[in-house]
Amino acid sequence: SQRKHQEIRAMRSQLKKIEDLGAAMEEALILDNKYTEHSTVGLAQQWDQLDQLGMRMQHNLEQQIQARNTTGVTEEALKEFSMMFKHFDKDKSGRLNHQEFKSCLRSLGYDLPMVEEGEPDPEFESILDTVDPNRDGHVSLHEYMAFMISRETENVKSSEEIESAFRALSSEGKPYVTKEELYQNLTREQADYCISHMKPYMDGKGRELPAAYDYIEFTRSLFVN
Repeated sequence: SQRKHQEIRAMRSQLKKIEDLGAAMEEALILDNKYTEHSTVGLAQQWDQLDQLGMRMQHNLEQQIQARNTTGVTEEALKEFSMMFKHFDKDKSGRLNHQEFKSCLRSLGYDLPMVEEGEPDPEFESILDTVDPNRDGHVSLHEYMAFMISRETENVKSSEEIESAFRALSSEGKPYVTKEELYQNLTREQADYCISHMKPYMDGKGRELPAAYDYIEFTRSLFVN
């Protein structure tokens, strides 16, 4: 992306030559060029738009790299976010209207309620307060990625906190918790739920430890979109 943007910037000198030729033609009162339908003003506007697009793409890429390096959001998750945005951006405008954005969130696993048209939708409105506070009706790729990275970072932090809580329950901070430890430290209902949803813990040789449960896999499964 950066290399392509540099190539676009390098083409500015060619545009300058065209602008100089256009100015010379105007001085000679040659106002109609039958060899092209383009004007120097139109070409300059197109170049500016292309340059701005390159800067936006580079900014988005840098944002994704920073997110991957500092927030714990995986590269796979970032790719999925970007891919789903492009899928719902039917007109390739680089932004989603509210309905497209809602469909995109649902496809990523957000459990948004189905409401009739015109009915209040407080859960979705609270999301729009973040991504489209001025309600211009659209969500840009930058706004969308910032929102998704923020939510994914919250999940990572919450997941780590729950993992730490289970680790505190287990003796010597082992990567598994026993049935006895669960019932000693949780309510009966909570312990029953964990035992019914946690997978048995397997040691490095693939052997199942008796009455031991994999709390790490269980915790991470709770935060899958």
